[in-house]
Amino acid sequence: MTTYDHGTREAGAPPPLPAAAPPIAPDVSDVSGGSRLARAWRGRPEDPRWARPALWALLAVTTVLYMWSLGASGYANQFYSAAVQAGSESWKAFFFGSSDAANSITVDKPPAALWPMALSVRVFGLSSWAILIPEALMGVATVGVLYAAVRRRFSAAAGLIAGGALAVTPVAALMFRFNNPDALLCLLMVAAVYCVLRALEDARTKWLVLAGICFGLGFLTKTLQAWLILPPLAVVYAVCAPARLGRRIGQLLLAGLAMVISGGWWVAIVELWPASSRPYIGGSQNNSFLELTFGYNGLGRINGNETGSVGGGGARGGGGGGGGMWGETGIDRLFGSDMGGQIAWLLPAAFILLVAGLWLTWRAKRTDTRRAAFLVWGGALLMTFATFSFMSGIFHQYYNVALAPYIAAIVGMGATMLWERRQAEDRVGTAASVVLAVTVAVTAYWSYVLLGRSADWHPWLRRAVLIAGLAAAVGLLFAARLGRTLALGVAALGLAAALAGPVAYTLNTVETPKSGSIITAGPTVSGGMGGGPGGGRPGGGRMGGPPGMQGGQQGQGQGQQGQQGQGQQGMPGGGPGGGFPAAGRPQQNGTGTGTGNGNAQGQGQAQGQQSQGRNGQRGMFPGAMGEGGRRGMGGGMGGLLNGAQVNAKVKAKLEKNADDYTWVAAAIGSQNAASYQLATQDPVMAIGGFNGSDPSPTLAQFKEYVKQGKIHYFISSGTGMGGGPGGGGNGTSSKITTWIEATYKKVTVGSTTLYDLTQKKSSS
Repeated sequence: MTTYDHGTREAGAPPPLPAAAPPIAPDVSDVSGGSRLARAWRGRPEDPRWARPALWALLAVTTVLYMWSLGASGYANQFYSAAVQAGSESWKAFFFGSSDAANSITVDKPPAALWPMALSVRVFGLSSWAILIPEALMGVATVGVLYAAVRRRFSAAAGLIAGGALAVTPVAALMFRFNNPDALLCLLMVAAVYCVLRALEDARTKWLVLAGICFGLGFLTKTLQAWLILPPLAVVYAVCAPARLGRRIGQLLLAGLAMVISGGWWVAIVELWPASSRPYIGGSQNNSFLELTFGYNGLGRINGNETGSVGGGGARGGGGGGGGMWGETGIDRLFGSDMGGQIAWLLPAAFILLVAGLWLTWRAKRTDTRRAAFLVWGGALLMTFATFSFMSGIFHQYYNVALAPYIAAIVGMGATMLWERRQAEDRVGTAASVVLAVTVAVTAYWSYVLLGRSADWHPWLRRAVLIAGLAAAVGLLFAARLGRTLALGVAALGLAAALAGPVAYTLNTVETPKSGSIITAGPTVSGGMGGGPGGGRPGGGRMGGPPGMQGGQQGQGQGQQGQQGQGQQGMPGGGPGGGFPAAGRPQQNGTGTGTGNGNAQGQGQAQGQQSQGRNGQRGMFPGAMGEGGRRGMGGGMGGLLNGAQVNAKVKAKLEKNADDYTWVAAAIGSQNAASYQLATQDPVMAIGGFNGSDPSPTLAQFKEYVKQGKIHYFISSGTGMGGGPGGGGNGTSSKITTWIEATYKKVTVGSTTLYDLTQKKSSS
């Protein structure tokens, strides 16, 4: 029986918790090598004997999980892989994050996430493993830091539950095996929270400064997204830190200075560097990183006004209920068909346990560190959840990895706290048992719903999860009266029921190659997007992409290996040169070879501008995707979202006399250019950047490059990408394409059309 000092409190308030343990200081009484080794294995003296071996087991399993068949995804997102290859060849490209080693244009993000991968490629050579291993190791490190953050103020069990829940979150397993910036951002945000929690223990300035450095490096990873959780963390520290108010404010200002310096040095150099001697800032319209930060990658993500983005910028109506072109917004957005299976498995549990944790600790003193932990993790969760739910700009399913550590931490802390309090022989103990039971029951039922969205995928699992979860919930109601062994068995059953769904999705994710710019975890879901190497089959409803990308109403998935995508006035199915139709110059019955890796490639047909998205929206990109291609490599959008398949003859032609040119070729859009650059490992100019809509280079600049003999070939996109989705028929990309087609000799190699920029058409 646990005894509490009830004292005087308001009616309905829980008894105060026992005083939190003081910060755990390292044991330095014996610094011999053997003692350190034993401590590393054994853990802290107050830990149970199983705690540290369990941690090492968790990290080992996570390592295997994230590295299993890692090379199967090839170059994953070729957009970033090409920049990694460029950075491994040129230190200037490394510094700026250029798409090619000749530094024509940068990626549309700051370069910090590219640096570990580029260094790995410099050491080990260009390969899928060299690119992706740093990402997997970041995932393992994130699990370890999360464990440490939760363990300090709760228990080893809480840390293990949090770390395990993060490791098997499907979207986390997806992104820690992929080369987008989100892996590094996730690690830095967890490290920042850890530092803030350490600072809250005894108000040591160094920990707050370290947190500021993490936020600064996060900015250099994915700009303003890194600062989403900054407001709640700063407020919690200002209110709860054990120091005078003036000292708290001063420490926050010092941490802010550290953040500005650690994130601003690179920005200052780029902005001060003469534009004529550095690459164009990809994603911007005025060659300015500050414009990119506050526009396309900043406020544009919130309000949808993203000049130069897919669709041309400007907020647009989508579905009902506050929808935008990137799917419906609203409080239930992350629970929808295309989002739920990525992140929402434990989201209801996290909300319940956050409320329970704050209720149990709300009578504690101002500086109580356990309450502060709930406020910090809960504030980060709520701020990120609200932003993702209501932002109208570009939003992809994999962004949800940012929520994974916050959810996992709250689940670990809340579940173990309620488990400890269940033994109290008063109404608080009863309430703790009831809340635990309700949490498990709700989680099991929600898993049943999520698994039901893939009705033909292991249908037995959803029934087993529901039955096990409800049985565990009933047992938890009486856990305080059960013997220790039986109570632990009930708890283990509840934990297994809660994690079975995400574990199954994660295993499916690990065994399925992923490629392209829009990827999802888990199997294909009804009305959503999932499965398959590139995210699988798009569906209607709440999709994390433009409604028009969801395929024509008449798109038919043939599911045949090696099929060619076909569309009337549409877009080729991702083959060599696959791209968008140029405005005013549609190609009838255009075809493009699929980029499948032995899996079935879909075949879509659409009726020109009458193509309808499955949610009733007019297709923005007619004939782009169709409904097929369940296991196709990326699901379409030609050369914008997925690169081309480069055949050996084209590769050999580009490599011939490559040293005589600055760029062996130029292509519209970064993904098209990346495919050929990775195949040849020679610079390929990405005209217009990622979307083909950046005004770089201008027509005059491109003509000058050609005049100087710096570019050998222009790779046609078949139908042409025009000005890119944001550029229109009069965009820079369209003007360059038109000039080339009218001036230079066409060379056909297999299904790929090249223009030799050293050979003009005959005057006759």
